[in-house]
Amino acid sequence: MKTEKKFNIPLDKFIEFSLYNKKFGYYMKKNPFGKKGDFITSPNISRLFSEIIAVWIVSFWKNIGSPKSFNLIELGAGNGEMMKVLIESFKKFPVFLKSSNIYIHEKSPRLIKIQKKKLKKDKIIWLRKIKNLSKRPSLFIANEFFDSMAIKQFIKLDKYWFERFVNIKDKKNAFFFDKKINMGNFEKKINFKISNNQNFIEYSESGINYLKDISKIVKKYKGGLLIIDYGYFDQKMKNTLQSIYNQNFSNILKNIGNSDITHNINFYLFKEIVKKIGGINQITTTQGNFLTKMGIKQRAEIISKNLTFLKKADLYYRLKRLVDKEQMGKLFKVMLIKNYENTFNLGF
Repeated sequence: MKTEKKFNIPLDKFIEFSLYNKKFGYYMKKNPFGKKGDFITSPNISRLFSEIIAVWIVSFWKNIGSPKSFNLIELGAGNGEMMKVLIESFKKFPVFLKSSNIYIHEKSPRLIKIQKKKLKKDKIIWLRKIKNLSKRPSLFIANEFFDSMAIKQFIKLDKYWFERFVNIKDKKNAFFFDKKINMGNFEKKINFKISNNQNFIEYSESGINYLKDISKIVKKYKGGLLIIDYGYFDQKMKNTLQSIYNQNFSNILKNIGNSDITHNINFYLFKEIVKKIGGINQITTTQGNFLTKMGIKQRAEIISKNLTFLKKADLYYRLKRLVDKEQMGKLFKVMLIKNYENTFNLGF
């Protein structure tokens, strides 16, 4: 019986195994970014995205009094493309660059190697644990970071709650099953009444722990957390779990270790967690609104003046992908978490 039990694991443990197992994990053995990968993130669609984020970062730093010693941390830097463009942009703001201690927090040793190769000329510190960060004003940038965290799923049937598990005895024929749980005990553990008005729950313990730890640093040292990710604002949670294999949606239980597994962020839940911490607040918008208010279209116009017709068409095609409501513009949301007294709202 004990042998059988070890093959029955909660959904979040299954996702953690699939993505981060040292030998088999998706992020541990391949570079999923770019043309050959399973997905292309905003920084890889157009450098305009990273240039706009760079301007926003410098503006935030100025707003908090241009501290002479300042931490900038990118959470999950992918193939290093955004950080590369950020640093190139920061060179136009030498006082800011001199004041900044730049960090990357990355879990995958394979991606760290790729990042170090791309950023070898730049002064960057790779940070294993957020809590090891030096105690000074800190700004965290999380572009498609939280969606890669493992999640638990719970479903309510009649008046009972069940947690989703996966049986992996035969990896080629893995299957889901639901196990009855005491939701009260789980809520006591996470110190949050998550089941209120819900029939279905997605909850990332690792994601929420990051959110709490970073929020406490923001609260104590007057910094911020900028989250850019696909998600929704509704209070009611829904099943958003999905898998990508060879750039197509696939069965989560197939191609284990060779597929990306992700979910949509429930920004309402993030908002409630922030409220519970106290001393900090948050503002939200869509990616399309944020980039447009930050002047991405005007920046594209300036760049396009000296381009050939084909390069100009490519530039605007990429811009449309980032801001159009039918593409990433509405699907991706932006949240800024900052100190309660901080009125900075550029882009929102």
